[in-house]
Amino acid sequence: MTLYILRRIALGLVILLIVALLLFGMMHMIPGDPTVVALGPRSTPEMREAFRQMMGLDRPLLEQLGAFLARLAQGNLGEDVWSRRPVLTMILEVLPYTVTLAVASFIWAVALGIVLGCAAVVHHGRWPDWLIGVLSVGLVAVPSFVVSLYSLLIFAVTLNWLPAIGAGEPGDITGQARALILPSFAIGLGWVGYVSRIVRAAMIEAMGEGYVRTLRSFGVPERRIIYRYALKQAFLAVLSVIAIGFGGLLTGSVFAEIVFSRPGLGKMTYDAVISRNYPVVMGTVLMTSGLYVTCMIIADVVTAFIDPRVRSAL
Repeated sequence: MTLYILRRIALGLVILLIVALLLFGMMHMIPGDPTVVALGPRSTPEMREAFRQMMGLDRPLLEQLGAFLARLAQGNLGEDVWSRRPVLTMILEVLPYTVTLAVASFIWAVALGIVLGCAAVVHHGRWPDWLIGVLSVGLVAVPSFVVSLYSLLIFAVTLNWLPAIGAGEPGDITGQARALILPSFAIGLGWVGYVSRIVRAAMIEAMGEGYVRTLRSFGVPERRIIYRYALKQAFLAVLSVIAIGFGGLLTGSVFAEIVFSRPGLGKMTYDAVISRNYPVVMGTVLMTSGLYVTCMIIADVVTAFIDPRVRSAL
């Protein structure tokens, strides 16, 4: 088990290294002079040259790459271009907002998805099963930014039930919870369909196992077989999807944070891209990638702990 965990961690580090290299390359392939975008068209050549030296853009590309990787190895994500504050400090200030949004979306989406998946299995082959299937596919097909805009228009502007922007005042738990409802609904709705379809498929497969036929022959009620045995069997298949879903919620919060003007990694990344603030862009993308990879490693380890066949096969 220890060797398996070390292999998964090593694979995660390799993935992060590839992400860092790709990110570095893409940042330098963006057309246009970053000094003009950052300082404005009225900046003088002297100001632009000073900015290049400050950002290290005057050095050879390989030297910039080496310095970038060396900083990453030390946990240094660089400094903000304008405030000269450490990027890691800025990320840690807004990270709780993104994690809170992802966790809130994750909890209700997974809970509702499991309920719908179980209901589809209970009514397998009948009209509730078909209705849940159509609903699940429809939820997956709707983009999160469309849900964000329409939920903002209906519940915040027209009905005035919930706040339209912001994350609530610090210390006001009720206000923060109300401000969390619309964005968590917007980014979590699509994952309800994913989870319900995976739960349904995994449980139907489990219902065809030999031990289920044995339970039926002993007169065990069908609902007990579904909820006590088949759902447990389907948990391993659902676990990986749940981990991917949580990572997707972390990375997909950008639309909700922009539409609802919430602080977070997504909003910070968007603002940094607009201003060509390279250190902040790289720092936020790497942090998001790190969180995503961490979720996948945890899911793999938990799956291997529950089912030893997984770690013996790899």
